[in-house]
Amino acid sequence: MSGQIPEGVSRINVVGASGSGKSSLAKQIAQSLKLTYFEMDEIFWLPNWQEPDDEDFFENIDQVVQKEAWVLDGNYRRLQQIKWQRAQVVVWIDLPYLQIIWQLIKRTYLRVRNEEVLWAGNVETLGKAFSSSSVIWYSIKNLRARRREYSAAAKAPGLAHIQFIRLRSRSEVKTFLAELVE
Repeated sequence: MSGQIPEGVSRINVVGASGSGKSSLAKQIAQSLKLTYFEMDEIFWLPNWQEPDDEDFFENIDQVVQKEAWVLDGNYRRLQQIKWQRAQVVVWIDLPYLQIIWQLIKRTYLRVRNEEVLWAGNVETLGKAFSSSSVIWYSIKNLRARRREYSAAAKAPGLAHIQFIRLRSRSEVKTFLAELVE
């Protein structure tokens, strides 16, 4: 379940817990392989943290994956069938729990402090960051379940067309990127 992206691969989904570095890694992969990068959160979120209806969201993601070449970051389990029908590689960032939580808290703090404008003009607030619907709380509740799901997906016969690459540490991510650009 580890390895490198084979030559000629042009459809890659980068997954992992919130705060694991999916977007950063996906951007670097896209740049290295000269592919177009798509961020699922950017496709999903509407102004004022509104969510699109599933029909629109699914259609937008389907338009992305029908392209010949892409790097798509994000999990969105309900879209897994759409994303992975054409994906050739899934890069799974599977860092230790405490590292993920630390990175997520740090990222959230910096976004709130700097009033960073995110997707569709949205800005994280301290209240949102620590509410019951926050990404921090969501991640804490779902880390173990996501790990089980991705482990099972990597072995699923129906997904045998996908190469799963599991990166379990920052050093593995760094090595993966170094080998990608060789």
